[in-house]
Amino acid sequence: MTRRTVAVLAPMLLSGLCLSAQRSVDPGPLDPGFDYHSYANVDEFRATHLELEFRVDLEGKTITGVAGFEFKRLDPRATQLVLDTKELMINDVRQKATDVLGATAKNQTIWVSRPFHLEKPDPILGSALVIELPPSKKSIESIRVDYETTSASSALQWLAGKRHKGFLYTESEPIGTRSWIPLQDTPQVRATYKATVHTDPGVRAVMSAESDPKAKRNGEYSFVMTQPVPSYLIALAVGDFQFKETGPRTGVYAEKSVLKQAVKEFADADSMIQAAEKSVGPYRWTRYDILVMPPSFPVGGMANPRLSFISPTVIAGDKSLLSVVAREVAHSWPGNLVGNATWRDLWLNEAFSAYLQGRIMTSLYGESRSSLEAVFDLQSLRADLANLKSPDQALAVDLRDRDPRALRSEVPYEKGRLFLNYLDAKYGRDRFDAFLRGYFEHFAFKSISTEQFLTYLQENLLDRFPGIVSRQQAHAWVFDPGLPADAVLPATAMLQSVDEARAAWLGKLQVKKLGLDWAALQWRYFLDGMPATLSAAQLADLDKAYGFSKGPNAQIAQSWLKLVIANDYQPGFAPLEDYLKSIGRSKLIAPLYEALMKTPAGAEFARRVFAKARPGYHPETVAAIEAIVDPQAEASE
Repeated sequence: MTRRTVAVLAPMLLSGLCLSAQRSVDPGPLDPGFDYHSYANVDEFRATHLELEFRVDLEGKTITGVAGFEFKRLDPRATQLVLDTKELMINDVRQKATDVLGATAKNQTIWVSRPFHLEKPDPILGSALVIELPPSKKSIESIRVDYETTSASSALQWLAGKRHKGFLYTESEPIGTRSWIPLQDTPQVRATYKATVHTDPGVRAVMSAESDPKAKRNGEYSFVMTQPVPSYLIALAVGDFQFKETGPRTGVYAEKSVLKQAVKEFADADSMIQAAEKSVGPYRWTRYDILVMPPSFPVGGMANPRLSFISPTVIAGDKSLLSVVAREVAHSWPGNLVGNATWRDLWLNEAFSAYLQGRIMTSLYGESRSSLEAVFDLQSLRADLANLKSPDQALAVDLRDRDPRALRSEVPYEKGRLFLNYLDAKYGRDRFDAFLRGYFEHFAFKSISTEQFLTYLQENLLDRFPGIVSRQQAHAWVFDPGLPADAVLPATAMLQSVDEARAAWLGKLQVKKLGLDWAALQWRYFLDGMPATLSAAQLADLDKAYGFSKGPNAQIAQSWLKLVIANDYQPGFAPLEDYLKSIGRSKLIAPLYEALMKTPAGAEFARRVFAKARPGYHPETVAAIEAIVDPQAEASE
């Protein structure tokens, strides 16, 4: 039994008992850098290149595929190759004949079927695909797996298009790729890939790789990713997309109905890249395009290399929500260029991207706006810290017996950003930027652990400029709960005038031109700071004056709808239902469902609307909302 088998089986045996944050059995010492969320025996075989071919059936809602791999055989004695799968149908596994039998006829490739089996499925990890191979001294081996997805493939979202052409997209982070490709689904493994996607002629396929945006719609599309990427960054979407450039290396894919608006909203993408390059070095991915997702997309954005998936809720008409795009642009360095080795190390992706997002926003839109956004993010962090157990307040969290999707909080993002802000303030911008550029250059196209980062930090910043930050201080940021007492916290003067205006309005004073020059976050602050109880007349006056029920900013609308629910303001419930049925972004709709569940009438409304909205939600969103509206069913599973 190999080290990986022992390490993976232990938490699996506990998984039925320990799926919550509270562990009932001590899983023993953690092995830093070891991925407990993958079956793949990467110490014996490691993929270096993938050759993928898919046929996407939008009507049948299936992908039929062949996943070809080139592996480095690290142990010549190994006779089993183990891949990650979840809810896949495996039809055949073949090995290149030359890897088994020796030379074949000139210019002829022959594939030989190999014995394989699927292990018993785990609810989190899926099923290990075990492939029997003969011992070999060859350093490179080739394998092909023929397979089909099923209706339970959790990373796939199938939607009916407005023109009945359909829409498919993948959302694979953290461990969802195994539900649509059998592979080594661990961020430790980075591989290049090529892909051919077959579709109906009336739609276009896009992937997180190099392609031709002007390719004819002939039902066949080709993609090449020449830089090695982890599995969760392999992304696919199929739909009725059109494309328009927004800059020399940026552009937007979207359905025709939203393309013009999206192009205008995301016109600053190339400027964001340029701003980031000044701090962390050259952009390594040639192009940065955006695909506008359907409203069901469960997150604000997904930073796939070369092609970020962005929620349409970011399109507010005034660029007020572009921090989401800045975050995904930032991920072109942390995450995509230098990423986490395991999901314990997620903070390395998110802390650096949040920090770099702030730098981008300051460069393009000014210190006042970026500081205001940082203050709101700090509020969200404090709320999460108040609800998290101490171990889960650390940046590097032990996730061994849990689904890595389960612990969603602002800690890896905002606590991580504050750590980097702290280092920036302590060492000065010039020194810290030099450290950042060196870090991304040194680890380019690699996946690293928390311990590797801390070693690099010690050698290249702490030791180089002694007496400023100690090893103990740095480690306290990463491993201790809460925030250190000397954290450098954001502040803004932009909220005082909002407090004054709200107090005046509540005092029934005439407030001329209330908020006409406010930023979107000031409006959210104005609404979020309202007292728990408002009269129907007050709410009607607000909505009539400022059109919250019909506004284009999804975040302001959420703040308004919280007031609607809290005060049982009946005229607001029709817009609330429309909002919940038209948006699938969990961060926006989950708090509304939670608020509704506080009263019997609200709970009844929530369950009724969820039943209608459910078919359009992503599987992750369905699971999250189901846990809110039907917690007893969730607990019994």
